[in-house]
Amino acid sequence: MRVAIYARVSTDDGRQTTENQLRELTAYAERMEWSVTKVFVDNASGKRANPGLLKALEGARRREYDTLLFWSLDRVSREGALKTLAILNQLTSYGVKYRSLQEQFIDSVGGFGDAIIGVIATLAKMEIIRTSSRIRAGLNLARANGVRLGRPRQVVEQTKLVELRNEGKSLRQIAKATGVSVMTVQRLLAVKPNGAGGTAVESIPEGSRCS
Repeated sequence: MRVAIYARVSTDDGRQTTENQLRELTAYAERMEWSVTKVFVDNASGKRANPGLLKALEGARRREYDTLLFWSLDRVSREGALKTLAILNQLTSYGVKYRSLQEQFIDSVGGFGDAIIGVIATLAKMEIIRTSSRIRAGLNLARANGVRLGRPRQVVEQTKLVELRNEGKSLRQIAKATGVSVMTVQRLLAVKPNGAGGTAVESIPEGSRCS
């Protein structure tokens, strides 16, 4: 069996190394008579994307190895249960198995591999549902308290745009001066005023402003 080893330490300040993990993982692979074809290492916090793990996942996608062997789940990711479960599901979707050296129940290689994969997939789905429920509950509470959700909106008056246009400003210059997109400027300038001396006014999300 072609095996890839993944090792990670939680800090990159030089006080920790991956040597112990690599030694134990390599020795285990040798006892199992597995061929170690890839070694991926990260020396950084698990709270952010780690290049070694990304390379390991890319290698799995290309089927460069059959099984990913790692020290423990908290060495794979510390971004929460959902992220960790998603990584295991991603490996499975590539046809790659996994085994945790410290957690015997995290093992899709053995005879109960299919059952483990099913449990992991179910846990991931449940975590997604719980997360969605928490988000919806938070939004509902905010609405109940009178909080307006979404991006702040900015009122743009057509007369201001017309004045700038009459001064010879280009659409891009007007957009920059008013903090909106060129398309918004063009659209408002094309709108006829609302009655004699009227003004077309549009409220747009601040996220639509031009940079």
